[in-house]
Amino acid sequence: MSVHRSLKGATRIGVKRNVLKRFERIEILRKQGKWKEGDRALGLPKTKVV
Repeated sequence: MSVHRSLKGATRIGVKRNVLKRFERIEILRKQGKWKEGDRALGLPKTKVV
């Protein structure tokens, strides 16, 4: 019996993710000048995966 492909963690590390964590989205928005300290972290605009 083989292991399901979703459970093979080591090979998926190098795969590009298409969903960003909140802190990753804030970093991108900060670089673009669209977010500053004190702004709300909820309801962030969409960002492209770099």
